[in-house]
Amino acid sequence: MRQVFCAIAALALTAPIAAQQVAPEVFTLENGMKFLLLPRTDQPNVIAAGWVAKVGSVNERPGITGISHFFEHMMFKGTDTIGTSDAAADAKYRAQQQSLRARMNAITWSGQYQRYFEGEISDAWATENDTPELAKLRAELKTLMDSQQGRLGSDKIAELQKDAAAATGEAKERLLREADMMKAQQDKARSIVKDEFDKIYTAQGGSGMNAYTSNDLTFYFINVPSNKFELWAWMESDRLSNSVFREFFAERDVVHEERRLRTESTPTGVFQEQFDAMFYAASGYSWPVIGWTSDLNSYTMEEAMKYFNIYYRPNNLCGVVVGDFNPSEVKETIRSYFSRLKRGEQAPPPVITLEVEQMAEMRLNAECDCQPSVEVRYHAVPFRHRDSYALEVMAAVLNGRTGRLYKSLVEGAEIAADAGAQFDARKYAGAFSFFAEVKGDSDPSDLEQAWYAQLKKIQDEAVPANELQKVKNQFAASNFRRLKSNFFLLEQLGSYEGLGTWQEINDAPKRIDAVTAEDIQRVARDYFADKNRSVATYRRKAGAEDGAQATDVDADIAALPEVMRAQAGAAATQIARETDANKLAEGMAQMQSQAEQVPPQMKPLFDFILAKIEARLAELEAGK
Repeated sequence: MRQVFCAIAALALTAPIAAQQVAPEVFTLENGMKFLLLPRTDQPNVIAAGWVAKVGSVNERPGITGISHFFEHMMFKGTDTIGTSDAAADAKYRAQQQSLRARMNAITWSGQYQRYFEGEISDAWATENDTPELAKLRAELKTLMDSQQGRLGSDKIAELQKDAAAATGEAKERLLREADMMKAQQDKARSIVKDEFDKIYTAQGGSGMNAYTSNDLTFYFINVPSNKFELWAWMESDRLSNSVFREFFAERDVVHEERRLRTESTPTGVFQEQFDAMFYAASGYSWPVIGWTSDLNSYTMEEAMKYFNIYYRPNNLCGVVVGDFNPSEVKETIRSYFSRLKRGEQAPPPVITLEVEQMAEMRLNAECDCQPSVEVRYHAVPFRHRDSYALEVMAAVLNGRTGRLYKSLVEGAEIAADAGAQFDARKYAGAFSFFAEVKGDSDPSDLEQAWYAQLKKIQDEAVPANELQKVKNQFAASNFRRLKSNFFLLEQLGSYEGLGTWQEINDAPKRIDAVTAEDIQRVARDYFADKNRSVATYRRKAGAEDGAQATDVDADIAALPEVMRAQAGAAATQIARETDANKLAEGMAQMQSQAEQVPPQMKPLFDFILAKIEARLAELEAGK
């Protein structure tokens, strides 16, 4: 009877694979902009809408690395209609800032770089190394940016208000009058209406407005009430036809801070960047999505406009609309607003440089204030390659609490606090990684050798039928869940279209289900040669303290690396308190869309949070 029940359960889980046929209506405007329309009434009166630009960091070049991600920031700054109280004054500010920054760049690229090359200074961009002329220009630029933002004299105003708080009588009134006069001057000089783009959407019931940039694409999305679709069409077509890149120079400080938080402030962030640059020797995947610091400092408006006019034109965009709507009405609205976009004069050039064959093993040995760990990475295959599905299934066989790596390294040998595998299929290349963090007195070399033993087992022995079916059932269940939400469908259709074709949403489940044990064995033999691997080993820096031992935490948190437990606990508490299923679903979709950017060392925490969101969604659906 138990075998019969298992067979029925397997059929139930695999049924969505055969049944899955997402069929959006596809139509293209005369300017080349493609749209995918998927009407559904599962979530009444709500539409998930967005558009994807088929451009990411791989399309960049040295000198402008990170500019795709920078555009993600710029596209929320508004137009001559949105985001300003005085378009003419705002344009004047932008022109003056552009002129000053051009002079600053010229001085830096020539004089400051030469001083750096000759060893006179250690950083050509550091403000403490400014020449008097450069310092003067920088001060003028800051004054202009502060005036545009309505912040000029903010420090002085704060000082006056502080003094007024301590004063009495006539002195107090005089200080407050002076502060009020300065605030009035700020308001008069200000040309920016901060966050107006977001405020307009929010006031009309929009939610979840966001965007992300990956190596291969950039995606902008939001949920709007069905009766506000025309607002979305106007807002999005306006920013695509009329973006002015407001705060172009001020926003770089925001991106610098993002880079510090994401990369420089994490124990292994800068090493991970170097490992990526070492691993991808030829292709555009060698630089980080956020870009190199010297390039981020060097963007010019001219370069930005050239890039925008190639990659953000309608012939390189795809809109996606999923939810409760009338297709004929939506198409009419789309034609009315998006037809005004002009096709680019220059078509996006093809990505020509392919990754070269790796001829010898490469290694990175790093010391950091971190738990010792190891990553072993192999060159693999790109998106939709016929072998990509077998590699995806192979990773699933290895992963999870019932997967081979956890059972052998964490529970069995007890040499790892966590272990996993990841297949990363990008548009033009791919990689397969093993990663693990040490436990107790074990060494990263112990984890590396344990991986090779597990790899050899897959190469030598076919995955048993029941183990393979278990993994396929997990894929089927996950795919089925992702069909239940407008936002999940939007994200999948858009990201797949950005990588190559939206039809992957239907093709992938069938191709995963068709993977055989022999396929897994074959790819394990074909792509995992010693010369094809790169190994990153992270050891604790001398003098760094061990992480505190976890106490009073649930088993899942205790299984995480020590440095992640506090963050995991806070996330788990926040997720458990959330009662809005749509909000959770949106957060989950956004995380899944950025999975390929997660460093292997952070994947345990990433997977933990995803699992908690899934579990909480299941509870809410069950009415708990």
